[in-house]
Amino acid sequence: MEENTRENKMGTMPIGKLLANMAGPVMISMLFQALYNIVDSVFVARLSQDAMNAVSLAFPLQTLCIAFAVGTGVGMNALLARSLGEKNMQAVDRAAGTGLFLTLCTAAVFAVLGFSLATPFFRFQTENAQIIVYGSAYVKICIGGSLGLFLQIYGERLLQSTGRTDLSMISQIAGAVCNIVLDPLFIFGLNMGVRGAALATVLSQGISCVWVVSFLMGKKTSLRLKPQNMRIDMKLLAPCIALGLSTFIMQSTESIISVCFNSSLLKYGGDIAVGAMTILTSVMQFAMLPLQGLAQGAQPISSYNFGAKNAERVKQTFFALLKTSLTYSVILWACIMLFPQAFAGIFTPDQELLAFTAKALRIYCGALFIFGIQIACQMTFVSIGNAPCSIIVAILRKFVLLIPLIFILPHILPDQTMAVYTAEPVADTLAVLFTAVMFGTQFKKALKKLENA
Repeated sequence: MEENTRENKMGTMPIGKLLANMAGPVMISMLFQALYNIVDSVFVARLSQDAMNAVSLAFPLQTLCIAFAVGTGVGMNALLARSLGEKNMQAVDRAAGTGLFLTLCTAAVFAVLGFSLATPFFRFQTENAQIIVYGSAYVKICIGGSLGLFLQIYGERLLQSTGRTDLSMISQIAGAVCNIVLDPLFIFGLNMGVRGAALATVLSQGISCVWVVSFLMGKKTSLRLKPQNMRIDMKLLAPCIALGLSTFIMQSTESIISVCFNSSLLKYGGDIAVGAMTILTSVMQFAMLPLQGLAQGAQPISSYNFGAKNAERVKQTFFALLKTSLTYSVILWACIMLFPQAFAGIFTPDQELLAFTAKALRIYCGALFIFGIQIACQMTFVSIGNAPCSIIVAILRKFVLLIPLIFILPHILPDQTMAVYTAEPVADTLAVLFTAVMFGTQFKKALKKLENA
């Protein structure tokens, strides 16, 4: 009865209050998820510089792993929430079973890749034999044992689709706390070194996974994982992959973008420019977490009401997300423009690097104040099931605009180093304009179709 009341709130609670209830725990969950790699790096740094570098070089592979898991979860979350809005529990069961089967298959593929490609991946990046040994051992354990991570993220998306973001938050916090406790125990207490950090991560993710899955298979939720539904429904598989693809592209391509930025910056600005880019990436990773949390909190609300054919609440959810995202992005932009050294100073005490990074940060974040529009439109495309448009806007910003501009602008602007950083605000501005125009037409069509229905 309690679960039905919670799900009914998706269609009855005032949108502003509902968005706050949904997005707050998601933001906290994402923050604690980001802590895993940071905590590993902090403890491993006490072993040696090579050990710390190995964990840092492993980060793109871990990001790719998370991107696959989140992409699958977001796609299935949209389908589940819509089916819940339609009160079609048979479709909910089929969607949950299909998503679970797809998650298990994806985790198996990553386990194989983790063992087979770990060593070549590090050999491609460095010739330091010790880093290769450390990195390969770390990745083989983390990705080879990533089943818990995949199931945990998928289970959290199921909870979010029913409005239970509080439970997904508890799961993340529990895992992160376990990682903080187990890291020093395994690394130093049991003298396992880098392998201990990886094992602590895998076990902590496994604890979160067991908690989420046991809840979803119990009697306290109306959306239950049932073994008999664990099979692929081909009618749902393609929409799930398509709806999750834009989220996957946004998260997985960060490593590709970093390589492009670093290669161009190394050519024009040298080591200090690359060092500044590392700081910019770290600043933006944490600064953007609230925006991503807002979007993921709003997504099941939009999907539920779209399935319930409540056009007015779908519209209200979008505008609430847009206003909140824009407010945050404007405030963040203003703080960066006024106090760039304060942000850069979190990551470096070096005065020369600090001064250079402060200047670069202002340029790099020049169009950040409008980025809330991009986030709101792109996630709403996913929420209402418009996979083609969500994929188009994701690909446009990263591949069509940003990557070419990284290499083109240094040949146009006089300051070639700062021209590389300028690629980000130029790409953001063009992408937001394109997205806003496309969204304006497509959203009106979707709402009109709902109203007619």
